[in-house]
Amino acid sequence: MMELGPFRVEKDGKTLHRNEYAWNKESPAGVGFSYSNRTSDYKSSGDLRTAQDSLPFLEFFLAGESYAGHYVPQVAHTKLQNNQHTNQTIINLKGIAIGNASIDFETIMRGADLWIKQMMLLVTCMPLCSLMQFLLNFHLPYIPSCGDTDGALPLLCSKYAINKLGMRIKTAWYPWYIHGEVGGYAVGYQNLTFVTVRGAGHSVPSYQKAWALVLFSSFLNGKLPPSARRSLHKLLSPEATMKVTIKYLLLVLSCYFTTFLISCKGNQIANLNRLIESRKSPHPESWALLNDQEDSHNSPVYVGSQKGMMQSDKINALPGQPEGVDFDQYAGYVMVDPIADRALFYYFVESPQNSSDKPLVLWLNGGPGCSSLGYGAMLELGPFRVNKDGKTLYRNEYAWNKVANVIFLESPAGVGFSYSNDSSDYTKVGDKRTTKDSYVFLINWLERFPQYKRRDFFITGESYAGHYVPQLAYYILSRNKNTNQTVINLKGIAIGNAWIDDAICMKGMFDYLWTHALNSDETNEGINKYCNFVSEDSVSKKGDGDDNTIQCGKYLSQGFREMGFIDLYDIYAPQCNLSAIKPGSNGNIMNFDPCSGFHVKSYLNLAKVQAAFHAKATKWSGCSVGWTDSPMSVLPEIRNLSREIRVWIYSGDTDGRVPVTSSRYAIKTLELPVETAWRPWYSNSEVGGYVVGYKGVVFTTVRGAGHTVPSYQPERALTMITSFLHGKLPPDVSPF
Repeated sequence: MMELGPFRVEKDGKTLHRNEYAWNKESPAGVGFSYSNRTSDYKSSGDLRTAQDSLPFLEFFLAGESYAGHYVPQVAHTKLQNNQHTNQTIINLKGIAIGNASIDFETIMRGADLWIKQMMLLVTCMPLCSLMQFLLNFHLPYIPSCGDTDGALPLLCSKYAINKLGMRIKTAWYPWYIHGEVGGYAVGYQNLTFVTVRGAGHSVPSYQKAWALVLFSSFLNGKLPPSARRSLHKLLSPEATMKVTIKYLLLVLSCYFTTFLISCKGNQIANLNRLIESRKSPHPESWALLNDQEDSHNSPVYVGSQKGMMQSDKINALPGQPEGVDFDQYAGYVMVDPIADRALFYYFVESPQNSSDKPLVLWLNGGPGCSSLGYGAMLELGPFRVNKDGKTLYRNEYAWNKVANVIFLESPAGVGFSYSNDSSDYTKVGDKRTTKDSYVFLINWLERFPQYKRRDFFITGESYAGHYVPQLAYYILSRNKNTNQTVINLKGIAIGNAWIDDAICMKGMFDYLWTHALNSDETNEGINKYCNFVSEDSVSKKGDGDDNTIQCGKYLSQGFREMGFIDLYDIYAPQCNLSAIKPGSNGNIMNFDPCSGFHVKSYLNLAKVQAAFHAKATKWSGCSVGWTDSPMSVLPEIRNLSREIRVWIYSGDTDGRVPVTSSRYAIKTLELPVETAWRPWYSNSEVGGYVVGYKGVVFTTVRGAGHTVPSYQPERALTMITSFLHGKLPPDVSPF
């Protein structure tokens, strides 16, 4: 009734509905030209006789899940022995399949322990069962399958148990597909196949009905799940003689792990090339030290006249906005360099209620060089989302302006609607320019909106804003101490899925990919053996030179191929299928739309929309400009900030690009004492994630969220940011 049967129970508890992916769609062929030479057999025919006669001929399979990891092989073992040693009816046993199976106590404990460390879940472990080798010796096909989100018997338990059998691989790890989506991953051993089902929990058919049916059909037909050949890996595979550096790896990873928002083409490749080329020193100094050497922090910055500009920036209404908008919104340009005619574009939304009592929040998107208007405002935490028609808007009931007044800043010049009349500004941009221009923007913006000068101020952002946010915060605190200009009342920073240290983030990423069955055991072992994510000059292990470099490149390339075509910014999210969009269909804030980036791009390129935003008529794009400076780590800045202001790092736990492991590893290097032990937090009576409080830093996860947390879990994201603004850990009150 809950998994693979023909019916499911309706919410009234009285009626049924059909399960179109029921496993009884796959059943053996029946009668035809069967006969008997005894006429009595025709008279005594019936279910019992049919069953007895069918047993030796019908192919018979055993399947189950969980503790059936005991039952299924035990029954199979008994049947095979009986077939050999008794005169009873022979059962034509052809194979067994077990989902998220409890089969070996030792490996369950080891797999569960690592899963807990990666995903922070509790686990129930089952006792020993060791009949697998007997069944394999009978050449009986055995398929253990694993839903890869199961925390009770996680996939690592199955992988460790299979490794314990020491079998030879016949078919290397590969992604299998259904309807153009990766359904999971498979690897074929001698008489055993291990298959994962992407996005499925403990009872696989309950969570992924269609994918479970494909898996079951493949099992009955004696074939591996369907594969799909792709050619992208050829583009991404390093040549055997190429030196694999962290610089090169960053380029490859950034191109491979494309988000649902941006395709890896044109400007993005150019941006990453420039970013990588900016890393000149094997041991670069900290950003703060370099910044101090170039700027005394004593000279005043440019401040222009802002008279009357707040009123002229006010938006009457955005095209296609829903009725009942109850807050003020503003948009326009703030000049940051009058000589170069360089101006930054902003979008500002006040809180609908008691805006004068609420703090001021600045939101910065990452990239580097990506739009906070297009992504932060229109896809994540802003008051509106774009409908599928690309022309109208619908309300985001979990917008962050419910609890704060929010500025979305497009920085640096060249991003979104921000511009400069000096073309060199588009080629000489990096972390330092972005920080200084953002500071000049804030000083001038506060002159335009003087009522916010003394307001509590917070900086938030995600991804590569793991650089922008702490750098800007550090700069503000330094300028507050050393100049006579407006003191910005900075209270704290919060960064999501933050890229804050190159080596640590990459190490955490590859660990996450393996523990979530996106890479094979062999690839993981090769990466750990040959690749060193600490050295800036080379990813290969030190000491063995070019041979290790080549081997590292080989395993990294292999890892890229194994992952298949999934969105690494949410490893369980569907792919965008524009052809499936129904005309007139509207968006739903609680249902993530993988095509939403296309809708936003269409909307922001409408002439009337650009006019309403007071933007210059231009072709808007999500990411642009190059990058010429970027430190490999901002952990020194985060450490310093944690002594002066509130610092939160949060992480959507289904992001594979900058995963929870990367954030945990980075925070661990700070060696901060724990003040509040790890615990779950709640939103709307459900676990919203997990949180741990260190001295000066809070780390929190957001359950079920990808790289852009508010896009995937808007309600939980609002609960989290509300707690941050109030200076309290997320609520720990259990509904039970």
